[in-house]
Order: sequence, then structure tokens, then C-alpha cells
Amino acid sequence: MIELSTLVLTIILACLIVASAYFSSSETAMMSLNRYRLKHLSDRKYKGAQRVQNLLARPDRLIGLILLGNNFVNILAAMIVTILAERYLGMHGLLISSLMLTAIILVFAEVIPKTVAAIYPERVAFPSSVLLRMLMFIFYPLVWVLNKISNGILAIFGLTNIKRSEDPLSREELRTIVKETGGVIPHRHRQMLFGILDLENASVEDIMIPRTEMHGINLEDEWSDIREQIMNSRHTYLPCYSGSLAEINGILHVRKTTKYLGSGNFTLEQLTSVLAPPYFIPNQTDLYSQLLHFQTEKEHIAFVVDEYGDIEGLVTLDDILEEIIGEFTTDPQKHEKDVTPLGNGMFMVDGSANIREINRAYHFELPEDGPKTLNGFILETLEDIPTIGTAFRTGSITIEILQTRERSVKSARLTLKKAKTVT
Repeated sequence: MIELSTLVLTIILACLIVASAYFSSSETAMMSLNRYRLKHLSDRKYKGAQRVQNLLARPDRLIGLILLGNNFVNILAAMIVTILAERYLGMHGLLISSLMLTAIILVFAEVIPKTVAAIYPERVAFPSSVLLRMLMFIFYPLVWVLNKISNGILAIFGLTNIKRSEDPLSREELRTIVKETGGVIPHRHRQMLFGILDLENASVEDIMIPRTEMHGINLEDEWSDIREQIMNSRHTYLPCYSGSLAEINGILHVRKTTKYLGSGNFTLEQLTSVLAPPYFIPNQTDLYSQLLHFQTEKEHIAFVVDEYGDIEGLVTLDDILEEIIGEFTTDPQKHEKDVTPLGNGMFMVDGSANIREINRAYHFELPEDGPKTLNGFILETLEDIPTIGTAFRTGSITIEILQTRERSVKSARLTLKKAKTVT
């Protein structure tokens, strides 16, 4: 029997430790890869990504190969250390040599390579996939036998799906990914993505123009007043009704009246002939569904109705698009009538102010899962119609009633700092 020299055994031992580090780092890198980035790179024909994706298609085989190689080199390293220990330390040195080998393997073949692979998974996985693919081809029969045994045992416990899991991302997980992109995606683009993801969390009732603030044409008014209202309108679409908004006749597209207004003989009959039929939607329709409905129905404006069919308000396609891309205009007077800054973290807010809108404009963080207006929130919280001077706390905001009218709060002062609760 040929007896190898100490130098040769030492060189072989060093190579085995390097091989153990290779298998350990490859395993960690393969399992640490971002599977969505990997698929993206593979779709772009990146060779390294394609090799890795093919290997990960059957993770049981890949893990079997890596563990087979890792255990083989570790056992062989232990045998060599035993030979060296017997040669120079005798039988009494086996314990010391085993402890030394364990420490060396843990540090240089496990902790360090796995740490590096976890930090740089692509840099490790893509190059290592070349050798792993060759080893898979060479040792496939042995790996196949090991997999059959292990998969048979797993089947006893009902674990039969051995393919790599491709669970889809939830909405919240996708939000987290978009949030963590940092400078990769511009801030404005990230806000647009958040807006899209939040569409299903809001209903048309959250963004509608309340019935009390709707502007339209009363067909029972004097014809001269109707004509002047059309000519001076700032809106493209105008609801037309008879007497009250409960009796909607249709929607007027102002541009369709241009040819009639220019002729000088524009009549009420011509106006009613160009009215589009009203489009009604339930108040709990989520914004994503309504956006699709607007697209399929070729509509731009809809009336929001409650469970009894009564009109609550009006929502337009632009309102939904603003939830995604932000406001089309930066009119500083848009919220002036609702919110007046008083300084020192205090604001005077109109009772009819929409909570969702003022939250987005001033970051008030008022609850949005209940009433839609500040007045409604105050009445629901206090379960009574408050008197002037009544105050209460919600989160870090103190709300004090400034003005009331018959059955509602006209205005309140919001203080965005901790204050003693007043009852």
C-alpha cells in the first residue's frame, strides 16, 4: 500500500476544505437569490441566471448533490486528519485533531463562505452553477437514488410537492418591495405604484363629490340662466336635473353644445337631445373595479347611490386617476375653504371637509375607515351633537369644536401635538 507523504496529505486536506467551502457557499447563495430578479435575468437570456434557474427547478436534486459533495469532502478530510494525528500525536491526539478540524471547517468552510454567499448571492451562485451542473451530470444516478429515498420518506408525511415554490406576492409584500427600492425607482413613480396598489382599499364613497357640493343644471330654471351657466361653466360634464338632484335627467357634455351656442338659436329641446343617460354605481364599489367599469362602459362620470338608490354624490374618471398619479393641478386654493393653518401645529378645519383629502394634503392621520367627513367623525366619536368648546383626543390630534349649527359641527380646531384631554 502506498503511503502518502505528510506534505501531500496536507495539500489534499487544504483542497478538501476549499471544496467544502465551495459546497457550503453554493448552497447558501442558491437559496438566497431573489427569485423574481433571477427570472428577470433569465428572461433576458443571461446565461448564469438560466443555469441557476434550471438547477433550482428541482431543489431536491440540487440540495442532494450539494450535501452529497459536502459530506463526502468533510468525511475524507476527517480521515486525513486522523492519519496525520496517528502519525505524529498517536492515538491520544485524535480528540485534539478532531476539535481542530471542527473549528477549521466551521470557520473556513461554513461561517465565512456562507456569510459571503448570503451578502453576494449572485456573484457566488452564477459562477458556481457551472461546476454544479457538471457534477449533476456526473453523479446524477447517485443523486437520483438519494432523492428517491428521501422523497419516499417525505411522501409518508404528505410532502409530495418537490418543485420550487412560486407563491405569488401579496399586495402588502409588493408594497414592501416597492418601498425598499430606494433610489432605484424615483419617488414620484413609487407614489404612483402605491396609488395603484391602494385602489382596492378605497371605495368611490371615499373620493366622491358629496351631493351637497355637486354643481349641475336645473332644467326648470329660466332658459337664459341655463344658457349663461353652460357658457361660463368650468366643467366638461354637467349633471342635468329637474327640480332637485334626486331627479337626474342625464349628463351634458358641454362641448356638444358648441355648435348650438354659436348658431344663436339654442333651445331647451336641443339641450335635452344631447344629454347622455346617467350612469349609477353603488357607493361601496372599490376604485379598481370602478376604473375598469369606466373603461368598459366608456363613461367618464358616475352618480354614487346608497342602498336605497338615493344619490350620495358624484365621481369622475379624473378623481380615480388622481388617486394614482396625484392631483392634475396644484391649485393652492383647493383646500383653502376646508383647512386654515393657524400656526404652532393648529388648523381650523371645516366640518364638511373630506377626511381622506385633508389627510393626504396635511398628513393629519385621522381615521378613514368610518365617516367620510370631519363632522361625521366627531358626531360618531362623541355619540352626541357637541357644544362649542368641547374637545377630545384621537391619536396625537386634539380636536376642539369652534362652531356648530343645528345638527352638525361647522368648524373645529385640530392641534397636532399632545395635549390634556378636555371633556
